[in-house]
Parts: sequence; C-alpha cells; structure tokens
Amino acid sequence: MLALRRTAGFTLLELLVTIAIVAVIAGIAAPSFQNMMATQRVRSATGDLVSALNFARSEAVKRNRVVTVSPGASWAAGWSITYVDNGGNTQTLQSHGGFDGLTVAGNTAISFRADGRRNSANVQIEIAPPSGSGAKKHCLSVSPTGKPESKAGAC
Repeated sequence: MLALRRTAGFTLLELLVTIAIVAVIAGIAAPSFQNMMATQRVRSATGDLVSALNFARSEAVKRNRVVTVSPGASWAAGWSITYVDNGGNTQTLQSHGGFDGLTVAGNTAISFRADGRRNSANVQIEIAPPSGSGAKKHCLSVSPTGKPESKAGAC
C-alpha cells in the first residue's frame, strides 16, 4: 500500500479566510487613517509657513531692510520671500510651492522691518483641510513683535 505524503502549505480555504480578516481590519482602519493624513497635511503646511515667516524675519534683521512674504495667486498656491536692494531691484530670497487640497485664507502680504517687527497690519492666516476630512483648521498669526504663532482651530 502506498502511503500518502502530506505537503506543507496553505489550503485555499485558509487563504480566503485570512484575506477576509485583513479586508475587514483595513476597512475599519481606513477612515481614521484618512483623518490622520489630513491633520498631518494641515500641520505640515502650517509648519512650512511658520518657517518661511521666521526666515523672512531673520533676513530682515540680517539685511537691515524690509523683507516681504507675499502669496502667489493665493497662499494655497505658494509664496515668495523678497526684498528691495540698494539699486531698487526686487530680489527673491526664497519661493515655496502650493498646497494641494488645502484652503489657505489670509492677508495679502506680510512684511518685516529691519528690527524684525511686523511692518504690516494685523496678520491672520487660516489653513483648512478638505471638507469632510474631520481634521481641524489651524490659525497662524504674527504678533506686532514679528513672532509667528499657530494654534489649532479657526481664526
């Protein structure tokens, strides 16, 4: 009589059960993962803008002249950091690309004087995630002394 030898491996039924369990777990985790991603995008955009404002402030002090951070078509489309040199020419120090899927609303431009203080009117920029994401808005403001600050929530 021939002895049947059993081979190592998974049966089709075991594989299908495993795939079903993984699909259920992924379905539960996906919504919270999307919310986390939207929250991180808002935080990242806020951090990028705060870094740009700090850079502009330090350049204003270093160069002893007014340095301006101004949006492109809108803040969501990006911004550039510029100053006017001794010859009256506008020089660009830095440019930043936009944020896809985020809504950014605020003042038109932010200027820093040679002493690092804000040269423009009251500044508030609101960065909002895509609607329905569940993530919170962030509000970025610049104090009269020129220090950028951000907080979670609407402006």
